[in-house]
Amino acid sequence: MTAPAVPTGAAELERGRRLFAAESRFIAAADQPAALPSERLPEIAFVGRSNVGKSSLLNALTGRKTLARVSRTPGRTRAINFFSIGGRLMLVDLPGYGYAAVSQAETRRWSQTVGFYLARRGVLRRALLLVDVRHGLKDSDRLALDLLADDAVSAMAVLTKADKVSMAECDAQTHAVGAALARHPSAYPLVVATSAETGQGIPALRALLAALAS
Repeated sequence: MTAPAVPTGAAELERGRRLFAAESRFIAAADQPAALPSERLPEIAFVGRSNVGKSSLLNALTGRKTLARVSRTPGRTRAINFFSIGGRLMLVDLPGYGYAAVSQAETRRWSQTVGFYLARRGVLRRALLLVDVRHGLKDSDRLALDLLADDAVSAMAVLTKADKVSMAECDAQTHAVGAALARHPSAYPLVVATSAETGQGIPALRALLAALAS
């Protein structure tokens, strides 16, 4: 099967621009299953290691610097955070994994809530697996891919911090991560390299997400 192409058409990019130019707002933070908001919009989950840049990417997509709180302290996000985009799409920031300083009890609580969300959320359309381009896929990322596959959640990889490496290094990681995803039947066979600093890849990712909006 031929992998889909990164959106470059003017119409696609414009649809993405219009969606993310609309009002974006914080809806809820859920630290337990009972606190999850009602299912009313298509949802896109942001999954990745602590400090991979989930909050920065959310802010870059919406053009707002403080929609999602950015912290230099790994493991700061301790709940599932929901953000409405134009009343048509919900972006969902999941707690990061792979940060050893978080207590085992807290990690267990997060894991239970995140596991419940991924397995039971009927409006979840796709998970974006964020991968730091400087490091590539870690064992914890591969485990996340397996868990998403077990829950029949379609996952797409998004490389972050592309401005930190050369174009050749970015291309190499894009191919390497794409090859790894190709081994997962439930994965969406496309990798988008992004930078929250320079805006690289942001219009294309907006277009891809707009195609999933209501």
